[in-house]
Amino acid sequence: MGTISADFTDETVVITGGSSGIGRAVALGFGDAGATVVNADRRAEPKDVDAETPTHEAIEERGGTAAFVETDVSEPSQIASVIEAAREFGGVDVMVNNAGVHRDLEFLDVTPADFDAVHGVNLRGTFFGTQLAAKDMIDRGVEGAIVNTSSTTAERPEWNHSHYAATKGGIQMLTRSAALELDDHGIRVNAVAPGPIATEIREGWADEARDAIEESDGLPSRTGIPGDLRDAYLYLASEGASYVTGETVWVDGGGSL
Repeated sequence: MGTISADFTDETVVITGGSSGIGRAVALGFGDAGATVVNADRRAEPKDVDAETPTHEAIEERGGTAAFVETDVSEPSQIASVIEAAREFGGVDVMVNNAGVHRDLEFLDVTPADFDAVHGVNLRGTFFGTQLAAKDMIDRGVEGAIVNTSSTTAERPEWNHSHYAATKGGIQMLTRSAALELDDHGIRVNAVAPGPIATEIREGWADEARDAIEESDGLPSRTGIPGDLRDAYLYLASEGASYVTGETVWVDGGGSL
């Protein structure tokens, strides 16, 4: 099977939630493709059991350029600080709004505090990450790309996911709405909707998912790993997707079938 390569030399990519899981895999992918990567996360240390080196350091060890900015994406002022930090590298060319949280709760047990915490990071963070990155691109006259992280739960409900799924459905419509309004500025906005991926977004889930991977006999039953998502993000951010905007690409191993 052939391979696809992408070249992001001389481009700056800001990725939120890039310290662990999907974000880390995507950040390393952009770093390997020549981009300067700015990781905006609450902590630099990865939560992945198989990773010890912070993402920005791992990129530098592989010969790339990267930086870490401590960021709570639920606060637009902190996202603005990340965008400003990216100006030291020329400014944002690609924005990946990936930061996300999940609380495993039944619908009847979700409190206003739970709702606000999940929506603050997932939907509010993605909304203002998209908006502030777009403003920076417009100010600099850059026709950039924005890639958001949705989820298959945006359209397919799952138990204990009501508050989380609502944010992911919102991200899917935000992606379409922003793509419509930013088209005149040459800014493309797309999203990736992962299926079940072995990450620590839920405590203990990564171990359960790895067990499922070992026991599966192939697609569509296989649980995914973060690396399965990487190239979808790179594609949507690349010139190869210059005629693609407002789309949500499902990467779920056929699980929706």
